[in-house]
Amino acid sequence: MNSLFHLAYHVDNLETARQFYGGVLGCQEGRSTETWVDFNFFGHQISLHLGEPVNTENTGMVGEHRVPMPHFGVILDMPTWEEIAKKLTESGLSFEIAPTIRFPGEPGQQGTMFFRDPSGNPIEIKGFADVAGVYAT
Repeated sequence: MNSLFHLAYHVDNLETARQFYGGVLGCQEGRSTETWVDFNFFGHQISLHLGEPVNTENTGMVGEHRVPMPHFGVILDMPTWEEIAKKLTESGLSFEIAPTIRFPGEPGQQGTMFFRDPSGNPIEIKGFADVAGVYAT
């Protein structure tokens, strides 16, 4: 078994979260109660609990972009990243950073996109042609 990552954080509305994570992102819903819901977030477990989402600011500097901090996300293979980027773009999702290729021709070349869930939680989805590039210097 490969290790799975678990992340729990607040959302302000479970039904809106279900529509976004299940409907827009296509994540499979898992267990839930009246105050939380789990999703399979691209092979990892996220638990969304009712509450006040964390305050974030665009203070992280990556290349030419200021990115929301803190944020979380997932790293996908490039074909899956391209598929998700197309789906989210066609859905009309508002991006913080639209799908783009960062560091072209350099070690660590990657696709990236930043967006927020309906509660304002920032999410980054990255794509790599070769997983060895994740830690390239």
